[in-house]
Amino acid sequence: MTTITLQTKIKAPIDKVFDLSRNIDVHMKTMSHTQEKAIDGRTSGCIELGETVRWRGKHFGFYVEHESIISALEKPNHFTDEMVDGHFKWLKHNHIFKEENEQTTMIDHFSYQTPFGIFGWLFDQLLLKKHLTTILEKRSEQIKELAEDEIL
Repeated sequence: MTTITLQTKIKAPIDKVFDLSRNIDVHMKTMSHTQEKAIDGRTSGCIELGETVRWRGKHFGFYVEHESIISALEKPNHFTDEMVDGHFKWLKHNHIFKEENEQTTMIDHFSYQTPFGIFGWLFDQLLLKKHLTTILEKRSEQIKELAEDEIL
């Protein structure tokens, strides 16, 4: 099992950060570098508890699909998406939000397990973990920029 944990401090209200983080349109914008698109299930707006979304994006030169469900949601404190179909053995992404002194801390706990035994483990150690960390960092930074923008 691999877990990536990130914390991002955002000078914006917790409700705004929470909604941006679960908005399908925002997700596609922040993942444009992977050409990620919502192709089935909830394909726009804010995803809700029990809803699914199927994504198609380009990673390592290949188009891959991944379907997840929102398995937990407590507005505006946290939500969890879990893979129901895709290339991992399993994947779970906990999104946690804490507000203090007019600032929101957005915490990502992204855990997964690769298939294919030692080969999957080596791929994870050599390439995958760094790739996913970079994606999560870029996404967090873009959510921060959107949340702190007074236009929204």
